[in-house]
Amino acid sequence: MSGTRARKLSHPRKVTTELAPLPKKKAKPQLSTSSKKTTARARKSPEAVLLVSDAPAKKTSKRKAEPEVEDEDQTKDSKRVRLLPDDEPTPPKPKAAPSAKPTGTKKPKITKAEINQPPTEKLNVYVFGEGSSGELGLGSAKGQTEVKRPRYNPNLSPDNVGVVALSVGGMHTAALTHDNKILTWGVNDQGALGRDTAWDGGLRDIDDEDASDSDSDSGSETAVNPKESTPGEVDLSGIPEDVVFSQVACTDSATFALTTQGDVYGWGTFRSNEGIFGFDPTTLIQLRPKLIKGLSKITQLAAGANHVLALQSNGAVYCWGSGQQNQLGRRILERRATNSLIPTAIGTLKKIEYVGAGAYNSFAVKANGDVYSWGLNNFGQTGIPKEFDESGNTKGNDVHMPIVVETLRGKFGKVTCIQGGSHHTVAVTDKRELLVWGRIDGNQSGLNVKELPEDDVVRDSAGHPRILVVPTQIPKIEALMAAAGSDHCIAIDKHGKAYSWGFSTTYQTGQGTSDDVELATLIDNTAVRDKKLVWAGAGGQFSVIAGVPIPLVNGVNGVNGHAA
Repeated sequence: MSGTRARKLSHPRKVTTELAPLPKKKAKPQLSTSSKKTTARARKSPEAVLLVSDAPAKKTSKRKAEPEVEDEDQTKDSKRVRLLPDDEPTPPKPKAAPSAKPTGTKKPKITKAEINQPPTEKLNVYVFGEGSSGELGLGSAKGQTEVKRPRYNPNLSPDNVGVVALSVGGMHTAALTHDNKILTWGVNDQGALGRDTAWDGGLRDIDDEDASDSDSDSGSETAVNPKESTPGEVDLSGIPEDVVFSQVACTDSATFALTTQGDVYGWGTFRSNEGIFGFDPTTLIQLRPKLIKGLSKITQLAAGANHVLALQSNGAVYCWGSGQQNQLGRRILERRATNSLIPTAIGTLKKIEYVGAGAYNSFAVKANGDVYSWGLNNFGQTGIPKEFDESGNTKGNDVHMPIVVETLRGKFGKVTCIQGGSHHTVAVTDKRELLVWGRIDGNQSGLNVKELPEDDVVRDSAGHPRILVVPTQIPKIEALMAAAGSDHCIAIDKHGKAYSWGFSTTYQTGQGTSDDVELATLIDNTAVRDKKLVWAGAGGQFSVIAGVPIPLVNGVNGVNGHAA
């Protein structure tokens, strides 16, 4: 999951001023200003930004900035010289040791063993929801900013691009291709796209009808940055050529990539309640991929809104990012807050096989099937029982350390997929059970809440269902995987069909309505009706689903449904 609650862009996006320090000496802070995007959902607040030394300056962004701070040591190395008195003789120079003769052979290059297999199946990609900041990856033409039902993205065709894996953040997406490229699109205010998207701005041609159709709202068109709204390659120039990627993972403002050798690269930044928190202890915003130190033999990544979990091959779990809601599973001292940006293993977790994340909480599944949970729990999203007041609020909001979710023990199959939204959770088991719990007052459960057992529901002061405190199965859907957005969910069943439910003001459910979708409902239109879907991702105001191409049948191209 990623994405803080994003009802009409609840999550601030601001103009950023960036500084590119000189390679040899300290760079003086410089300010640049840019115009923000003309969208009704944009918001602003000042931020201080520190960029890595190789970062090019950008002109455009959606975040405001204050003068930057350069704290890297740029002093040159100097030689130590011994000064001798005039009457002291100069000591003789030592003789050089005899040099070894070249043998004519070089040491073999030591290569790490590959522990992760890269995905190979090329996918069709379909998008829907709000894309006024380029989140849909459809480009900047008219009719591409609001898509009510799934639309095939021609910029990511299997033949020309070949996407094999994706990850959705709060307002951006990353895709791994069959030829080891990483493509990104969406909001790049704090470097989440890993590439230069500077744009001088401009207005779209209102007479351009190329992309308009009945699933678009053409009445609210604004200028969209074409470099953000079109999938583009991440700058991998600083990464060794033999590195092969196997997974991508997106937070709200950062992106991470796992390699086949178990290393992790990342770029962007983490945010805290106060604004930009930083990428690591010495860098606020990382514009290009950087190797994450302290991680090795990683087999899986999971990303929340502003934190990441990394599973090691030995079953250990590392966490880093913002820990203000205890989502890192360890105590963070305020005076050493940036230590949370260093990946650190959770000592109490052993023999873990799978990790998952909500926006502000975390999950780990042990080899024996136990599910551990920790982090923000104000709506019972961790699955850990809490005491509630008369208004349906928990008396203690956080679970500080990993605790076993007892309500999952022995009642269902082993959890194979788990994600969380802002305050709700969805999970899938090896028995294809589709489970939900947490906040339900915005139809996040996909269930008829009126039929839920009274003991399983916490009500607000007006008597309305507010929280589902125990994992509950959605009937009649045999799920293979599920994804949670801020306040909506999408599940893929064993037949390759997608179901969605929850908050839908920006059409992020793909049901063609802006009204909340109460029950888990089949996503059905001509774009996906006869397709086999295998993956879903949910952001704050948009969603992405992907499926395998279908061969030609009676002259119809299964890739995009058009006549051959």
